[in-house]
Amino acid sequence: MMRQFELVEKVQAYNPGADENLLNKAYVYAMQKHGTQKRASGDPYFNHPLEVASILTDLKLDDATIAVALLHDTIEDTDATRAEIDQLFGSEIGEIVDGLTKIERLQLVTREEAQAENLRKLLLAISADVRVLLVKLADRLHNMRTLGFMALEKQKRIAQETMDIYAPLAGRMGMQDMRSELENLAFRTLQPDHYAAITDRLAEMQAEFKETIDSIKKELTAKFLEQGIPARVSSRVKSAWSIATKIDRKQIALEQLSDMIGFRIVVPTVADCYRALGIVHTNWKVVPGRFKDYISVPKHNDYRSIHTTIVGLGRQRIELQIRTEDMHRIAEYGIAAHSAYKEGVVGGNLDKLSRESQAFAWLRQTIDHITTGSTKEDFLEYTKLELFQDQVFCFTPRGRLIALPRGATPIDFAYALHTDIGDTTVGAKINGSIVPLVTHLQSGDEVEIIRDQNHLPPANWETIAATGKARAAIRRAVRLAQQQRAHTLGEHVLFSLMEREDVTLDDTEGEHLAKALGHQSKRDLLVAVGEGKVDSEQLGIELAAVKGIKKRKKSTLDLPKPDKAEGWFAVRDTEMFRFRVPGGQGTGPNARAALAQLSFSTKVAISPEGVAPGDRLVGIMRPGAPIMIYPVHSDALAGLHDSDVAWIDVRWDIEGREDRSYKVVISMLVQNRPGALAQISAAIAAADANIHNLVMRIVSPDFHKNIFELEVRDLGQLTDVLSSLKLTNGLSQVRRATVAEADSVAIAEWTGAEADEKASA
Repeated sequence: MMRQFELVEKVQAYNPGADENLLNKAYVYAMQKHGTQKRASGDPYFNHPLEVASILTDLKLDDATIAVALLHDTIEDTDATRAEIDQLFGSEIGEIVDGLTKIERLQLVTREEAQAENLRKLLLAISADVRVLLVKLADRLHNMRTLGFMALEKQKRIAQETMDIYAPLAGRMGMQDMRSELENLAFRTLQPDHYAAITDRLAEMQAEFKETIDSIKKELTAKFLEQGIPARVSSRVKSAWSIATKIDRKQIALEQLSDMIGFRIVVPTVADCYRALGIVHTNWKVVPGRFKDYISVPKHNDYRSIHTTIVGLGRQRIELQIRTEDMHRIAEYGIAAHSAYKEGVVGGNLDKLSRESQAFAWLRQTIDHITTGSTKEDFLEYTKLELFQDQVFCFTPRGRLIALPRGATPIDFAYALHTDIGDTTVGAKINGSIVPLVTHLQSGDEVEIIRDQNHLPPANWETIAATGKARAAIRRAVRLAQQQRAHTLGEHVLFSLMEREDVTLDDTEGEHLAKALGHQSKRDLLVAVGEGKVDSEQLGIELAAVKGIKKRKKSTLDLPKPDKAEGWFAVRDTEMFRFRVPGGQGTGPNARAALAQLSFSTKVAISPEGVAPGDRLVGIMRPGAPIMIYPVHSDALAGLHDSDVAWIDVRWDIEGREDRSYKVVISMLVQNRPGALAQISAAIAAADANIHNLVMRIVSPDFHKNIFELEVRDLGQLTDVLSSLKLTNGLSQVRRATVAEADSVAIAEWTGAEADEKASA
């Protein structure tokens, strides 16, 4: 605990004219009033106001503010009264302490109307004397530092309140160091695992790049000294919370961030700032689009600096901030660094402080809005629009306020309203005009969602959505839709097998069948069958075992002679496949007629979506038609299970044959943006596959469907292509094409006939 004389000496070190008697009297009075009170940590309660005072001495605040820090909890937590404070320390200090007492009773994480009223009271108290805000922020900072001794629920409430109100307010007042620490402490409480991962990585980086950082500092300092500029160069590490928000906003991994460590260059004058900038840009390559001049155009919170990014040692990106000492002090301490504050005008006429500080001018404008008699809800909307610069605030047509992160789209807005609304969204209107769903929302926008109850979200929405809630809901909806499609196909396959064996399957037998194939339930089994994880042959064997089928009815048809005992035979039309007629064929007349025509001369065709070695295959035969070979996942098969057609087993027979390529068709949904086709082509080429044909269809203003006919060696190479495409930004629903999609490529294929006609003409 800081002793009385140590506090006085600390204040007098930066303010030799401080009122020593006032500080001593406040110290003794507060210590006596708090007496034997204890904090949750077990420490004497007086340690808290003393630590708050210490934080404010670091900001080099006046002696009256330090006295208020010592006294700020006396009215709230002891038998001290406002009248007693006024009598002992004067009405000015008494008024500030009373304002802090009223703020202490506010809970800012409450229902919306109460939150509006409490936030109104907070800002009114601050506007009466800005020192109320400075002491309150220091009070909150020390409480956050010692938050671990509270109950978990209370920790989270206080941390959320800090993140929602106090950290942004500190930032609005230009107090960036305090804002950063408040955000990090709240982040540690609200998302401890995420916080630990980032801070651990930052520590590793600092150790890993220590020599590089020192080298950069020396090199920069030397260059400035050569030109006669006495610059002070220091390195800085970005805060864990700012890194977390950047990761979330850009949707990238922590390892992909290239500017977690930056450098500050502090020089004597404004002219030196621009001279230093010229030296930097002359000696190093500049990263385009990363230059910002906040000296000529300061930020809303009085922040002034020049920002630029260069490519330094080891091709590392280096972020630089160039500023003067005055700019640096305001960047660190914000409103507490202004000369108007130092001159002691904060308790009286605030016009000078408003003129000097844009941050305090904003506060005054907010207070003016309060006094116009607006409703509580309107005030809350107005204040949040101004306070939270890293968020956008939009409205439903009925006036409901929705807060979203910067970069949010109508998709995020819809999911913020309700998951069902998000899942069924097909369009949006912003301020009455229909817009693409990729449009970024702006504060004040009125957003109307257009819905279709039969719609499901496409997977590529996940790359567009900015909020975690929307992305999680999209993933879940896509996963459920895929499972339902697989379940339906699995049902068709099982029903076909049961029909061939002329058996039924009750619920108990269905569960036994699932367990026999390693699945927890019949539904899980059918999904696995539909996804191709369980093949129909395995399913047929286990079905026979469950039903106790000993043998199958033998075919009496005159079939081609098998080349092996298992019944496989070849046909003249192809050397790639072998065929077999399974037992238990349906008794339909067309199926029997087709099998009766089966011979060594039977023609063979391949389904338009194509097949590649490694695909499991099945053949379908109709009277007078060739054997049509399909991959087992083909959507065409789902409609054939109840049809009067002949089913033929098909397997590959290419061992020892010369390597060749096979045509397969894939499709995907592509976000409509420049460079998308180039990205797709690069991903396909990276897997060493070839594009043989391409069809593009406009699905909506935001999306195209691209259908590619590829040439691949086998299923393994095709899987590599699909995996590469699924990792490409802006793509979704990457999969093998349906028969209809594959037909569209076949129709679009150019045969050269048109050119021959023109040539002959």
